[in-house]
Amino acid sequence: MPSPAFLKPGRAATPMAFVRAIVQGYTHYGVDPAAALAQAQIAPQELAREGARVTAAQFEALNAHAMQELDDEALGWFSRRLPWGSHGMLCRASLSSPDLGVAIKRWCRHHRLLTEDITLALRVADGIATVAVTEHRALDPALREFCLVSTLRFLHGYACWAIDSRISLRAASFPFAPPPHRDAYPLMFSGELHFDAARASYSFDERYLALPMQRDEPALRTMLKRALPLTVLQYRRDRLLGQRVRELLSARAGGPGTGEALAAELHLSSRTLHRQLSEEGTSLQALKDEVRREQAIDQLRRTTRPIKQIALAVGFRNEKSFSRAFRGWTGVAPGAFRQGAS
Repeated sequence: MPSPAFLKPGRAATPMAFVRAIVQGYTHYGVDPAAALAQAQIAPQELAREGARVTAAQFEALNAHAMQELDDEALGWFSRRLPWGSHGMLCRASLSSPDLGVAIKRWCRHHRLLTEDITLALRVADGIATVAVTEHRALDPALREFCLVSTLRFLHGYACWAIDSRISLRAASFPFAPPPHRDAYPLMFSGELHFDAARASYSFDERYLALPMQRDEPALRTMLKRALPLTVLQYRRDRLLGQRVRELLSARAGGPGTGEALAAELHLSSRTLHRQLSEEGTSLQALKDEVRREQAIDQLRRTTRPIKQIALAVGFRNEKSFSRAFRGWTGVAPGAFRQGAS
């Protein structure tokens, strides 16, 4: 199964603390980790070096070797093993779901068959979906962070793969103090980060839950052979991005809608925002025009406000530029449109 790292393959950004957690799993089973470290090309002396990092590829090699050698995909986290293939079973149990919401609910339900030390649950309220982990016994302090991060990353990575879309997180929370390697967390979890929380969780737009599953059994078999791309290479496409940008523009009511400001609200770089919109076949300017057109038509139909005021309200500098744009959208001037709609 995939590692919890969500980092660029060639970049040494995965915290050594996660490597030490895997080594602790070897200690738990009384097995020498030397062969696993050697296969991952991690020098044993690096384990104790403050601030040391490994690449995602090194971590994947270590993680996969350890899970198979110890025959425990939980690597000692829980009171009983999760034999090799356990997470593959979770993937298969969710794969036939009609949409992501059902898939996540199945994942959470079937996870209880593997362990009762923790449970996962999906909750939806006020348009926000939240996946939360509840701990039912005290986890080993040396393994707890890695366990909770991995549990959330496994499900999030699978969910993105299953619907073939980036799932942009609104927030992620963790029930421990910010670790020394806190700077690695934004690479694993987008959105706002909260530490010292009541439980581990992440939240996202509820509308992702309605997206249909895009994968089949052959695709799953291919993914499970080497799952690094699942958790390391973030999905470029966000199937809800255009809709979310449109909503943010509408909420601004004629205010500034620069790429930089919108990207910041979406936790993306401006370059990434423009690229992803282009991949959807649209652009920020096209979405701005669409929103302005809808707002202008609505005000012309419902109000008697002067056209100059409507122009300013929907983000134009003056009535002349608004009239020119409106004629391009509809083929008629604003005044003529209002008369025809009355």
